[in-house]
Amino acid sequence: MNFHIPRRFEPKISALGRRFVSSLPVRENPSIFCDQNVNNVTKPNPFHILKDPNKPRKVKLKDTKIVHANLLRTHDLYLDMFRTNYLLDFYFECGSTKYAFNLFDEIPDPNSVSWNLMLSGCNKNMLFEDSWRSFCEMHRFGLEMGEYTYGSVFSACGALGCVLRGEQIYGLSIKKGFLSNGYVRVGMMGLFSESGRFDNALRVFYDVPCDNVACWNAIISGAVKNMEYWVALDIFSNMCHRLIMPNEFTISSVVTACAALKDFDFGRGVQSWMIKCGIKEDLFLGTAILSFYAKSGCMDDAVRQFWFMPVRNVVSWTTMISGFAQNGDFVSAVEFFRQMRNVDVDINQYTITSVLIACANPDAVKEAIQIHCWIFKTGFYSDSVVKASLINFYAKIGAIDASEIVFQDSEGMKHLSTCGTMISAFAQHKSSKQAVNLFHRMLQEDVKPDKFCTTSVLGIIDSLNMGRQIHTYTIKTGLVFDVSAGSSLFTMYSKCGSLEESYNVFNLLERKDTISWALMITGFVQNGSATKAIYCFREMLSEEIVPNEMTLTAILTACSALCLLRTGREVHGFSLRNYMGDQASVGSALVSMYSKCGILCSARRVFDMIPRKDQFMGSAMVSGYAQGGHPEEAIHLFCDMLVDGLVIDAFTLSGVIGCLADLGRLGIGSQIHAQVIKMGFESEVSVGSSLLVMYSKIGSIEDCRKAFQQIKAPDIISWTALIASYARHGKGTDALQIYELMKESGTNPDSVTFVAVLSACSHCGLIEEGFFHFSSMKKDYGIEPGYRHYSCMVDLLGRAGRLKDAESFITSMPITPDALIWGTLLASCKVHGDVDLAKLAAEKAMELETHEAGTYVSMANICADMGQWDNVLKLRSEMAGTEVIKEPGWSSL
Repeated sequence: MNFHIPRRFEPKISALGRRFVSSLPVRENPSIFCDQNVNNVTKPNPFHILKDPNKPRKVKLKDTKIVHANLLRTHDLYLDMFRTNYLLDFYFECGSTKYAFNLFDEIPDPNSVSWNLMLSGCNKNMLFEDSWRSFCEMHRFGLEMGEYTYGSVFSACGALGCVLRGEQIYGLSIKKGFLSNGYVRVGMMGLFSESGRFDNALRVFYDVPCDNVACWNAIISGAVKNMEYWVALDIFSNMCHRLIMPNEFTISSVVTACAALKDFDFGRGVQSWMIKCGIKEDLFLGTAILSFYAKSGCMDDAVRQFWFMPVRNVVSWTTMISGFAQNGDFVSAVEFFRQMRNVDVDINQYTITSVLIACANPDAVKEAIQIHCWIFKTGFYSDSVVKASLINFYAKIGAIDASEIVFQDSEGMKHLSTCGTMISAFAQHKSSKQAVNLFHRMLQEDVKPDKFCTTSVLGIIDSLNMGRQIHTYTIKTGLVFDVSAGSSLFTMYSKCGSLEESYNVFNLLERKDTISWALMITGFVQNGSATKAIYCFREMLSEEIVPNEMTLTAILTACSALCLLRTGREVHGFSLRNYMGDQASVGSALVSMYSKCGILCSARRVFDMIPRKDQFMGSAMVSGYAQGGHPEEAIHLFCDMLVDGLVIDAFTLSGVIGCLADLGRLGIGSQIHAQVIKMGFESEVSVGSSLLVMYSKIGSIEDCRKAFQQIKAPDIISWTALIASYARHGKGTDALQIYELMKESGTNPDSVTFVAVLSACSHCGLIEEGFFHFSSMKKDYGIEPGYRHYSCMVDLLGRAGRLKDAESFITSMPITPDALIWGTLLASCKVHGDVDLAKLAAEKAMELETHEAGTYVSMANICADMGQWDNVLKLRSEMAGTEVIKEPGWSSL
């Protein structure tokens, strides 16, 4: 069969024939496309075979090639640009970018539609650089660019993270008269939102009033992406007030914001309003509502919503399983997974990840192992995401060896996801050495760790030298400028105590988000640099970064450390204005801040206003009362917490037990001890140590010993408290035996321990043992003696009646004696009736502390015992002249 080919098309057709001869199947009978025996008859549409949406991609590609080949045969390909563009679009839809590019290159004179299809097709296939280059070519050729062109190039810039390019394009679009165009503004808002510059997105939104629902959707979804959930709800309210009807996408974003805020009432209200307005619930919106109920903890409502949905796909099933996992219901998660396998729904790797997260529970190990076997059976074991989930699952149940086996079976070094998960698993088990070794193996085998691997290993490193080596790697790879990697890096320096290096890395970050600022401020606070933390907070506000709960908690802790009541109140006001004042973490920090500043009434007011109190808030309030000298209120609050069913932790128990020790309430103390045993806290170090001190102060040394024996792993504080208790009760020999047991257990003494040991020697008159342990401090443990140690030695000599030796010891001290040491000598002089030395000690003590009543009283009592009443009157007049007031004694017994 011969065809007449116009001369101007001969070179093109010849080239195309050679290019596609090996790749395009040609029908033997092309008459289905062109009837040769009929002239002047409208040709049938050759694209009707491509319009079936249910065809697989491979079949569509084959049919597209058939249509392409037959259009070449009939010479219709370039005569009708509509058909050419249609074919180009189908190639992109099939994912065959090679054929799409070849076809585009052969178009003699592509029009604007062709170029727009090129841009959108590249975006669909993740070829964003090609999309950008195509736009540049359009601009160079002076082609007309419309709203769809700008929308596509904004999407490409957003995917590439090129905000500067996007701003240039936005300026060009405004110059071309597209300022109020919805597509252009939506694209620019999306670009700013994706890059974390939501403030700029808001400026674009408010530049020109717009009734286009797409613009409102873009800014609401942008707010949700940037975790500005309250802003999203506020914009949605304005949208409703302006009578702009939202669609399914709007409701989906708003419901997502409600889920993040756990605002159940607002979310239910939005759903009811949606039904009232007749907005149809599609699959996407229905899944968003499922997620909202799951995150709000309302799984019964989520189940009803799930079965009410007319269509359910793998995403909705996975959302339900994930919801059960979030709420700790592994039984329902496994049951839904079983039902999902029985229906015609394709399970993907994310479904398996969700059910494995749900099974990360000691009670669900059997079900998890069955799922592991099913993974083997169905072939999912070769998927790197599934293997990473298995590694994470075994790590969470404590089977780190099983995690390593899965990692080795998966040839984990070939997949960054499994490497990162394995490093994270080592980090969970505090295996820093193994995590670092795996990181080094990756580098040796030319597997470049990504930011997830890097942040995981930085999170567990406690060696400054190793951290600096990884810092060098991040500089070489450019990860140092990434927000998450950079934040992990300066957090590592803060944890290692190198605040200067931490702040230098922080300043290198081009874009600092809220979390970065919060971590830096927290680093300053944890290292005792509260002043720098407040300076950093003010710098954060100057850059118009809105603090989050973590930031406010850290800055309130800094205010507590410095007792900055005014600054703390300002932060309190800010938290209320930004709807964060009723959050438990912020509330705990506020209670602690007001307590440390001595404003207990404000602390209690904050405590009562928080609707959902956690154990940290209760602990903060109890500690505030205890430290503020109100032990009775602390005990009453603790009883109220028990009645209200609030969660009580070890710190709360320690605080209230300390109050009982100060009050000497043995009866209530025994009841609290019973409550401690009932709650299972008796083996906790902090609780056990507090019980030990309480029984010691009350006078029950036997109960003191029993409390110590209940502690599972006694630390240096527990051992020291026990030694001090025996010393206080005059059992110095037993105290020294306990000290030897402590050393045998591998626990090294600290300076406080030596105070207890020297006190034991002093109470029992063990002079030789006292001097032995005093010299052992520096000789064996490198601990420099302090004032309390010297005071114990003076007391040791004074109790033995060796007052001259005590005086000589004081004068030979390498440090200047303080009032405590002279006061100790004065007390010994009173016992032994040495008036002359007592006068010397009293004079020295009064010089150092002129307003200390104890010195005057002790000296007056010595004079009274010796019958020197004139000196007694003289001392009392001196007390009145210097306004020294003696507090009256009292007893709780």
